[in-house]
Amino acid sequence: IVNSLSLCYHNKLILAPMVRVGTLPMRLLALDYGADIVYCEELIDLKMIQCKRVVNEVLSTVDFVAPDDRVVFRTCEREQNRVVFQMGTSDAERALAVARLVENDVAGIDVNMGCPKEYSTKGGMGAALLSDPDKIEKILSTLVKGTRRPVTCKIRILPSLEDTLSLVKRIERTGIAAIAVHGRKREERPQHPVSCEVIKAIADTLSIPVIANGGSHDHIQQYSDIEDFRQATAASSVMVARAAMWNPSIFLKEGLRPLEEVMQKYIRYAVQYDNHYTNTKYCLCQMLREQLESPQGRLLHAAQSSQEICEAFGLGAFYEETTQELDAQRARLSARTSEETREPAEDTSGVIKMAVKFDRRAYSAQITPKMCLLEWCRREKLPQPMYETVQRPVDRLFSSVVTVAEQKYQSTLWDKSKKLAEQAAAIVCLRSQGLPEGRLGEENPSLHKRKRESPDQDCGGPRAQELAQPGELCKKPFVALGSGEESPLEGW
Repeated sequence: IVNSLSLCYHNKLILAPMVRVGTLPMRLLALDYGADIVYCEELIDLKMIQCKRVVNEVLSTVDFVAPDDRVVFRTCEREQNRVVFQMGTSDAERALAVARLVENDVAGIDVNMGCPKEYSTKGGMGAALLSDPDKIEKILSTLVKGTRRPVTCKIRILPSLEDTLSLVKRIERTGIAAIAVHGRKREERPQHPVSCEVIKAIADTLSIPVIANGGSHDHIQQYSDIEDFRQATAASSVMVARAAMWNPSIFLKEGLRPLEEVMQKYIRYAVQYDNHYTNTKYCLCQMLREQLESPQGRLLHAAQSSQEICEAFGLGAFYEETTQELDAQRARLSARTSEETREPAEDTSGVIKMAVKFDRRAYSAQITPKMCLLEWCRREKLPQPMYETVQRPVDRLFSSVVTVAEQKYQSTLWDKSKKLAEQAAAIVCLRSQGLPEGRLGEENPSLHKRKRESPDQDCGGPRAQELAQPGELCKKPFVALGSGEESPLEGW
């Protein structure tokens, strides 16, 4: 395999790899503000080799999805020629397997050899590799020979300059395209001064590009400081970590943009690319820093969903519009690919359908549509509702059909989980019958009556009573069209 060195590392501004920060929204934001190259967060080889590559047509992304359906790495065409995939590894063959898995969707492959944190070093990865030059050489040589993308590594300096220079010379001989150097020792932290002199000595010694890293604390507060740091280290390029985490517009020649503007732009990317709200919240907290106790900071701290984060920053309407667009795209995709997604084979012409979703915030915490439907069936002496749920492989979304009195009901909108899809199907049935569905402010006398008549029941209320009915849960079928399986209790 010929290694294709299409990515240039000379005179570049680079977003450093940062765990929990370097996800797709932050990378795109850094590119918007002038970064030339962006690194993803360190991703462990053992996790990545379990992933499947999935083209997400709804988001126009490529997702690498773990067996538990968690998206481990997400990328898109916009960054394809400028994103570097950084892995944590201690094994050459595993590293090559991961590189070959992602190489068609990234611009470069990097090996983390500098992270001093336990989650990286405990498996012999990160800075632990610095004490094993033979393993370093084997990993890098295997990658250079076996992948079509330029290979780099990121290191920390060793206790002595002589040992550091000896190591980087050996690394250079593996054929890598560039080396990033964090100018601190393994045991040092941001409060310790960065060693510009050691980085300069490395740059003077090697013929490949040297990328200087570690200047955020002492050197880089604004755009012009990046060039000053580059000159102080004689490096080819500069990699910025915490200064970019605090405000990604650090890469902008015209100067830093107001934080409020930057955060809103970040949130828009997070919603558009379905970033998990906990990750979005974490990154926003890093930007707010000392403003975390401000009114907006307290709203962010209290937020428990992407929608609530958007509302805290005045983007509630944007969230609604974007999620509606994504839902519409899912519906179009479903219509186009219904045959290949292996939806239920039976004739669905008699299914009553509505475009509805279950929004938890609109319903009582104790009463759900499924509970209302079950209670109505009991009262009318009908068989209990039967749910048939399928998962669509193309985007791993769920749809459920509920059968009540031999009539089927289904929402036309696909959901992120089995239990949400079942709740939506229950809503369709209840609305078709003109029945209460448990929304806030609605009265459902039968549910309250059962609760009053059973004072010796657990204080969990109707939900606990529903679970207490013997022999009912085993009647719920679940058809899994994807690779995962779900517990029959989920959603109850």
